[in-house]
Amino acid sequence: MLQVTASGSLQPSSNPYPFQICRTPIEPAQLHAVSLKTATFHDPLISSRLISLYAHSKCSSLDHVRSVFDQIQEPTLHSWNTLIKSYVENQRSQESLLMFLEFMSRSGLMPDVFTLPCVIKACGRLMATKEGEQIHGLILKIGLRDDVFVQSSLVSMYSKFKDINSARKVFDGMTEKDLVSWNSLMDGYVKSGNIELAKELFDEMTERDVVSWTVMVDGLSKHGKVDDARKVFDEMPSRNLPSWNAMINGYMKAGDFLSAHSLFDQMEDKDIITWNSMIAGYECNGRFSEALKLFTQLLNSGYIPTTSTLVSTLSAISYLALLTKGRWVHSYIVKNSHKLDGILGTSLIETYCKCGSIESALKIFKSIHNKKLAHWTAIIVGLGTHGQANHALELFQEMLKLNIIPNGITFIGVLNACNHAGLVKDGQRFFKMMVNDYKIEPTIEHYGCLVDIFCRAGCLEEAKNVIESMPMKPNKIVWMSLLSASRIYKNVEIGEYAGHNVTQIDPKCIESYLLLSNMYATTNNWDKVSHIRETMRKMGLKKDPGCSFIEFENGVHEFIVGDRSHPQSNEIYHKLSEIRERLKSVGHVPDKSQVLLHIEGDNEKEIELESHSERLAIAFGLINYKPGIPIRIVKNLRVCNDCHSVTKLLSKIYDREIIVRDNNRYHHFKNGSCSCMDYW
Repeated sequence: MLQVTASGSLQPSSNPYPFQICRTPIEPAQLHAVSLKTATFHDPLISSRLISLYAHSKCSSLDHVRSVFDQIQEPTLHSWNTLIKSYVENQRSQESLLMFLEFMSRSGLMPDVFTLPCVIKACGRLMATKEGEQIHGLILKIGLRDDVFVQSSLVSMYSKFKDINSARKVFDGMTEKDLVSWNSLMDGYVKSGNIELAKELFDEMTERDVVSWTVMVDGLSKHGKVDDARKVFDEMPSRNLPSWNAMINGYMKAGDFLSAHSLFDQMEDKDIITWNSMIAGYECNGRFSEALKLFTQLLNSGYIPTTSTLVSTLSAISYLALLTKGRWVHSYIVKNSHKLDGILGTSLIETYCKCGSIESALKIFKSIHNKKLAHWTAIIVGLGTHGQANHALELFQEMLKLNIIPNGITFIGVLNACNHAGLVKDGQRFFKMMVNDYKIEPTIEHYGCLVDIFCRAGCLEEAKNVIESMPMKPNKIVWMSLLSASRIYKNVEIGEYAGHNVTQIDPKCIESYLLLSNMYATTNNWDKVSHIRETMRKMGLKKDPGCSFIEFENGVHEFIVGDRSHPQSNEIYHKLSEIRERLKSVGHVPDKSQVLLHIEGDNEKEIELESHSERLAIAFGLINYKPGIPIRIVKNLRVCNDCHSVTKLLSKIYDREIIVRDNNRYHHFKNGSCSCMDYW
C-alpha cells in the first residue's frame, strides 16, 4: 500500500501493488489528489495504478481516464494496456487501434501478451482486415507466435473476417489449443456457411463448454438443420438462454411455430431476445394475431419492448390493418421516447399507410427531422398505393433536390404513383431515369410496374411488348396484370394469351380462371364461361370465400359471404335492405354478369351480390360508427365490379369515406368516386 511519511511524502510500502481495490467511488480521485499534492503523481508505479483504478471506477468516464493518462510523462506498459483494453470493452474499438498506433510510435515499448489480444479483438470488431494482417506480422516478428492467448485471438479475428482458411492455418499451427480457439474456429465455420466442417470440429472436441454447444445449436438452426440442432440441444449438459433462443429461432425459420411455442412455454427464464424471436417468428409465418397476443403478454409480464419488438408488432398490425392498435403502439413509442429517425419511423409510416390512414402517415413523415431514404421511400410508396400520385411525385422531386439518392424500391413507389395517375409518359421517363441516371438495373418488379402503367391506360399491345422483351422470364404477377386489364378493356385475344401463360406457370391459379370467366361473361361468351367453370370443377378448384375484416372498439369483426353468425346479424341485414332501396332510388342496376352460373334467377343473383362480405362489413360500419368517421375494411379477395360500383354510391349516399384494402390495392371511396379511378 501507499503511506504518507512523517515528512508528508507518498511512498510505496512493502506491497509493490498499491490500492488494488477501491472501496468507494471517490477513492481514485482522493488518491489522485494526494499524489499531486505530494508530487508523486509521475512515479510510474503510482500513475500506473491510478490509471487502473480510474478505468475500473464506475464514476469515471473513459475520456476522463484518457485526460489523466495524457498528463503522465512516461506511461508504463501497464497503463497503455489498461487504456487500450478499456476502449475495446466500451465498444470504442477504433480509438483502441488509434491508441495502439500512438503506443507503437512514441512509447518506445514493445507490446506484450496483454496488449495484442485486445488490439486483435478491435480489428475483428471493425472488420479491419489490413490492420489485422499487419498486427499478425508484428506478432511473428516479435516472437509471440506460441502464446495461446494471442493465437486464440487471431483465430477469432480471422473467423470474424470470414477468412476461414487463415483461421484454420493459425489454429493448426498452435502447439497448445485452448477451448476459446476451438470455439472461435467452429463459430467461423458456421458464419462462413461451412456447417458440415463446424460439426466435424465439434465432434473432434475432447472438451466442450456451454459456448461450444450453443454455437453448434445456433449454426445448425440458422442453416435449416433444425432436427440436427434439436438433437444437439437435447444432449446439452446444461442449457443457457442463447441456446434456447437459437432453437426457437430455428423452429420459427422452418415454419414450425408449434415446436417454437412449446419450447417457449418450457423456459423457466426468458429475456427480451426470447420474446422478440417469438413475436418476429409469428409475424414472419403469417400468424399475425398470435404475434399481437404475445406482444400484449410481454407487456403484462413486465418486459420492456425494444425497437425490434416494436417493428415486428407494427408489421403484424399492418397486415391486419388494425388502426386503433397501431395508434396505441404509436403512443407507446412517443411516451417512452423512442426515436423515429431510424427503422421505427419507417415502420410507423408503413403501418399507417397499410391501415388506410395516409394522413397519419404524412404527419409521422413530417415530424421526422433527420429523414433518411427509407422514410422518403415509405411515404412515396404509401401515397402511390393510396392514389395520391401527384403528392408522391412532388415528394420524390423534393427528395432529389436534397441530394438523397433513390434506390430500386423508391422507383417502384414512383412508378406505381404514375400507374395510379395514368401518367404513361412520366412512367416511361422515370423508368429511363432509373436506368440511365442512377444505374439501377431493373428487376421484374420494375418491369411489372411498367406493364401496369400501360395496362391501366389501355395500351395492351405496348404492355404485351414489354413483357415479351423483358430480360428475365415473366412471372405470374406480370401475366395476371395483363389478364386483368384485358378483362377491363374486353380484349379477349390478349386476355386468352395472358391466361394461357399464367396456367403454364401455375395450372391451379384460380384467380386466372375467374378473370377469364369474368372476361367472357362481360363479352356474353357464355359457352366459354361454362367451359372455364367445368375445367375448374374437374380440377377441384374452388374460389376462396370472400372474407372481410373491420375493426371496432379494440376488436376485429370478421364477415364471410352470406354470413349470418354475427351477434348483430338482424340489424346488419335490415341495414342491407335499407341500402338496397336507397341504391334503387339513385338508379343503380346490379351487375349480375359475374355471379356464379349455378345461381339462377335475377332476384337470387341480386341477393348473392348483396351478401358479399364487404357489403356486410359496410353495413356493420354504418350501424356502429359515428357519423363522419371513415369506415376501413380489409378484404382477402378483389372487390367485384358490382361491389365497387355500390361502394362508390354508398360513400355519396351516406356522406361517408369508405376505405377498402383488397388483395390488389387500396380503394378510397369518397363523394361517389374512387381513388383507383375504376381500374382495379
